Amino acid sequence: MEKTTSMQWLIRFSAIFILLLCLFLIMKLSPVWLPILQLLVRVAIPFLIAALITYLLHPIIENFHGMGIPRPIAVLIIYFLFFGGITYAIIRGTPYIIEQFRMFIEQLPYYIESLQRWIDLFTRHIAVLPEGVQVQLEEWLQGLEGTMEDLVERGIEVLKGLVNSFIYFIIIPFLVFYLLKDFKLIEKVAWYLTPKQWRKEGVALVRDIDQSFGNYIRGQILVSLCVGILATIGLWLIGMPYPVLLGMFIGMMDIIPYFGAFMGAVPAVIVAALQSWQMLLFTVLVIFVLQQIEGNILSPVIVGKTLHLHPVLIMFALIVGIEIGGILGLVLAVPTLAIVKVIILHLRTNISEPFHD
Repeated sequence: MEKTTSMQWLIRFSAIFILLLCLFLIMKLSPVWLPILQLLVRVAIPFLIAALITYLLHPIIENFHGMGIPRPIAVLIIYFLFFGGITYAIIRGTPYIIEQFRMFIEQLPYYIESLQRWIDLFTRHIAVLPEGVQVQLEEWLQGLEGTMEDLVERGIEVLKGLVNSFIYFIIIPFLVFYLLKDFKLIEKVAWYLTPKQWRKEGVALVRDIDQSFGNYIRGQILVSLCVGILATIGLWLIGMPYPVLLGMFIGMMDIIPYFGAFMGAVPAVIVAALQSWQMLLFTVLVIFVLQQIEGNILSPVIVGKTLHLHPVLIMFALIVGIEIGGILGLVLAVPTLAIVKVIILHLRTNISEPFHD
């Protein structure tokens, strides 16, 4: 009995050692496979975006089809409404966005000078504090400056990436059309490619992922869109500069749970503080009212409690996400956690049962 136990431990140790050795070799060979992986990722991006849009639009098409509208007609209606609406919004909104962005760039030196005066004033005020406290505050301030510079640089890189990826905006609508049109065929192909012994569990897994991930992501996108529109209107009503830019940023950041509300409010608060204390007060009031509407009306009604995840787990996922992928990691952290949770639950119920038997 002891000999058998020793052999089992030896086999486990050998398997772990071989696994670690393989991972070490893979990391050492990263100069060879990393460029290939980056190329594959760039090629896959338009297909992944098209697949996500198809996934979001498919339930609407199914609802139309359930009302008696032929599927091809339903596909055409939703397709043209979605991309037609986006195209119209881009055509009508781009001049305003460009104009506000141009005004912001013109005023940027003034904002930087004002921030520098604030920093100098802050530095003079902390001069009376103990030396250790001064050092800590100065380090914190330098870190904050570096973070702001990093955010600006990343924003510029994102804009350059969007311009350089213009071809994607041409390809994606065509990919979405064919994916929507042949959605049932894709389902059949996936069904036939799945081994028979996994089909029943696979269908249940996909259904549960769709209920958890799909409902959450659709609802969260709709909530973020509403928040962006309301923020733009609110900032415009109080006479805030760049209401469209700031409102869009607030809406985009709102898709991030917990932290998104604060991240989205930072630029608006800074710009308002550089205008006047009255504008700062009105801006804080608008953001407070907006968060109350989002937290008490929009999110409970549109999203609901579809994830069933503890807040501690969500915050842990957000921290891991920002460490791995920055802002994109924050956006993808919670949906990824929801998918992982469903997969773990299915592995626990469907794979562990034969071992208990």
